[in-house]
Amino acid sequence: MPNPRSAALTAVFLVMATLSSHAADAAMGGAADAASGGVADAASGGRADTLESLRREASKARDQLEKATDQMKGRQKELASSQVKLRGTLKDLAGAEAELNRIREPLARLANSSYQQSGAAGSMAIFGGGDPGQALRSTADVTLLAQSQQALVDRADELQDRRQRLASTAQDLQSRNAVEQTRLQQDVDGLKSKSAQLTQQLNAMLDKLAVSRQKRLELGCDKSLAADAKKFPNGLIPAKYLCPLPQKGGHKLRADAALTFYKLNAAYKRRFGRDMCVTDAYRSLSEQHAVYANRPGFAAVPGTSNHGKGQALDLCGGVQSSGSLQFNWMEAHAGKYGWIHPAWAYSNPFEPWHWEFGTENE
Repeated sequence: MPNPRSAALTAVFLVMATLSSHAADAAMGGAADAASGGVADAASGGRADTLESLRREASKARDQLEKATDQMKGRQKELASSQVKLRGTLKDLAGAEAELNRIREPLARLANSSYQQSGAAGSMAIFGGGDPGQALRSTADVTLLAQSQQALVDRADELQDRRQRLASTAQDLQSRNAVEQTRLQQDVDGLKSKSAQLTQQLNAMLDKLAVSRQKRLELGCDKSLAADAKKFPNGLIPAKYLCPLPQKGGHKLRADAALTFYKLNAAYKRRFGRDMCVTDAYRSLSEQHAVYANRPGFAAVPGTSNHGKGQALDLCGGVQSSGSLQFNWMEAHAGKYGWIHPAWAYSNPFEPWHWEFGTENE
């Protein structure tokens, strides 16, 4: 099954199906403008419109793929339930077979005994010989044997019918499950193939548009997910609501915080010639427990850290040193992008490396 890393990966899976014609038109229009001496601002505006369209279509594509994935999971559950039913049916069939095998021998003995008793009683009745009382007892024995025999015969017939029904049900379930498994595998293979194809096409399109790494990150980070992210407990935000940062290490932030950080990072890079240095960002609840265990009394109690909300960063590269050029630049410019160095981090405990997004508006 596709990994539900929706915010950055699934957003590109289906985009090209609806964007190809739009992108081609935009590209042709841009070329025509250039050939006819079109204004650079118009070309820039067309490019921005194309990217915004790309963002909107990526969001739609993510929702469509998530819906398809949920439907596939539902079908998988139905298949699993059917498999459980099949196993139960086969178990019942085996039980019916076993019981039928158990009654075959006594059924044969009763049939043989009934035949012998019935013959003796018939001879006495016809020829009038023997003790009349004994004849009556023999007749009663024959009747009892016949009744017992009939009960076994009825049970045998019932088991035969049940076995046939169970065998038919099992065969039908096996056939339908095999078909469903094949269909599911085809769906999975189809999604994988379409994902690889459209991702490749999208990346090629972005390359032609000369889209920067920052723009690519922005396109894959949907700000509308931030509201839902706030509904989850601290440190338990699902991956789909988090966006990756440009830095190595796999650090992530909540969508709204990440989008502003991209701009802050770009400004920092223009000033210092390199990306900001990040040592920590979103922190899961288990990771916060580990940090707290190492720094009891200093680290935030698990479940209360802004790292667990996806709106806090720990920085390095000079920012971690109060009074440094990088720290002073952050104090002067971070607020423009919604980032602050909280008052407590100046003294209790002193953490110049810790910065938070929009906490005053939370």
